[in-house]
Amino acid sequence: MTTILAAGDHFVRNSLLTEHIRPVAPEATVRELTLPWPVEPFGAVAEVDEASGTEDQLIEALDGVDICVTQMAPLTERVLDASPGLRLFCVGRGGPVNANLAAATRHGVAVTFAPGRNATATAEHTVALMLAATRRVPATHQDLTAGVWRGDYYRYDSVGPELAGSTVGIVGHGAIGSRVARIVHGFGARVLVADPYVDGAGLAQADPVELVGLPELMRRSSFVTVHARATAGTERLLSRELIGLMPPGGVLVNCARGSLLDYDAVCDALDEGRLFGAAFDVYPEEPLPPGSRLLRTPHVVMTPHLAGASRQTAHNACALVAGEVGRFLAGRAPAHCANPEVLRTGS
Repeated sequence: MTTILAAGDHFVRNSLLTEHIRPVAPEATVRELTLPWPVEPFGAVAEVDEASGTEDQLIEALDGVDICVTQMAPLTERVLDASPGLRLFCVGRGGPVNANLAAATRHGVAVTFAPGRNATATAEHTVALMLAATRRVPATHQDLTAGVWRGDYYRYDSVGPELAGSTVGIVGHGAIGSRVARIVHGFGARVLVADPYVDGAGLAQADPVELVGLPELMRRSSFVTVHARATAGTERLLSRELIGLMPPGGVLVNCARGSLLDYDAVCDALDEGRLFGAAFDVYPEEPLPPGSRLLRTPHVVMTPHLAGASRQTAHNACALVAGEVGRFLAGRAPAHCANPEVLRTGS
């Protein structure tokens, strides 16, 4: 008899995980552990990042468990040492940053992830931030709630560009960036894409984009949004020099990772009036510290790392991990395995 631990939280709920797992594992015993995220922020747990709960909680819950499905549980060396029966650890997020992949491989545990689960939600949030920044939505809302009616926002030098007819530069043409491209093209924007992993032949014929180098994208785009992965090679991908290439009055958006751009350079450009606005969902340090310069820089729109927060995202995560459970129980290889050497060695 297979035993599955559903280690859900207050977003990817255990009830949703169980609902999706039951059809693929009707005979399995399903246990539940509820982790505190997002009521309590995620953070580092031992050697892994962006995790929720404690090693002790997970060790106790994994006793006698074959499969764990989760979003935030910390799969550490210590947890693996204490869980000899574990064979599959399914992470319902785009990357298994909360799992020690090297240790999992040594223990013969396959780790899977859920690419694209929040792509639509993040793309929609990105465009929402573009519009909020260029139409001054947060500032005007705040004025109205304070009882202030400011008609001076209608001055020519106080209004921003429309998406229609503008050039939007998208850095990264993966699951999220490609969706943003289709959405803004629907608004009537011209779309430029910079992505070293995409060539012209690799673009679908229907993709309404022009593939260019990153400096050219920055020079030509009134709106720039970044959707690259955070790696050592992409740290501060949008540097001070590149941000300085943007046309006057541009808008810069980041819903990817805080390490991807030079925030001080953005703040300087806003303080000096070279950019019209900026909008961020991610930051170099999270939660945003009280002394952050972003809190006192004008024309910045901010949300607290929730671009992927939609009900569909939670259901997508559950469906993707349930698919991996079904494949495992049927003796098939996972669709999205982060440590495929486990499969090759037959550990």
